[in-house]
Amino acid sequence: MEINNKLEITTVWSFPERGKWETHNSKYRGNFAPQIPRNLILKYSKEGEVILDPMVGSGTTLIEAKILNRKSLGYDINPKSVEITKQNLEFQGDYKYEPIVKVGDARNLSEIEDNTIDLIITHPPYLNIIKYSEGTIEGDLSNISNVEKFIKEIDKIAKELFRVLKENKYCAILIGDTRKRGHYVPLSYYVLKAFLNNGFVLKEDIIKVQHNCKSTPYWEKQVKKYNFHLIMHEHLFIFRKPSKNENLSPIKFSTNYLF
Repeated sequence: MEINNKLEITTVWSFPERGKWETHNSKYRGNFAPQIPRNLILKYSKEGEVILDPMVGSGTTLIEAKILNRKSLGYDINPKSVEITKQNLEFQGDYKYEPIVKVGDARNLSEIEDNTIDLIITHPPYLNIIKYSEGTIEGDLSNISNVEKFIKEIDKIAKELFRVLKENKYCAILIGDTRKRGHYVPLSYYVLKAFLNNGFVLKEDIIKVQHNCKSTPYWEKQVKKYNFHLIMHEHLFIFRKPSKNENLSPIKFSTNYLF
């Protein structure tokens, strides 16, 4: 498939056909379309800068970083995901940098110095919708079903990402919502709050339309029976780390008022 470098220019992104260049594929459940990190990397970074994905999954972000000649670093708490990512990064070509990927926890990035990362792109689990380690790995976010507990862990991650990111650089998080007991759980907005509370400001809120979800046919049959709407979108929050003495009063106020 030919790679499309045309950047998205609206706050609604829709990719009915996933990119299939190099080693990109949809076999790893829950990975995101490569068009997402491609747009973010091209818009918010330059060649040679450092991209971080602290929850690397199958390596979509790192694959794009390699293709686009950015240095990149990825972690995942699940060793299987790290091995899959390493395999997916074995493609050859005229690329300047080879990504580094390790087993690690996004809540503790102690080997990364403060203010050294140029761009962060990641796609955390949506609670335990997809259980990547089936309870076998302590600390795996995909094993958490309780919303409050999940957000407490996201809060720790937000602190670390704020610490390692350079000032006036960007951190992009793709996160969706869910349902419990027939009610809508705005997980994305709880994640938004956690990042705002840890010093980030919101540059963009992009609505990403969902396509080709494996569970959609099942839930389509349940709509009439249980009287609800299918969730067919995710939020791509693009945060910025402001400079130390920046006046944020025009764009930010106490999030305690909002939530």
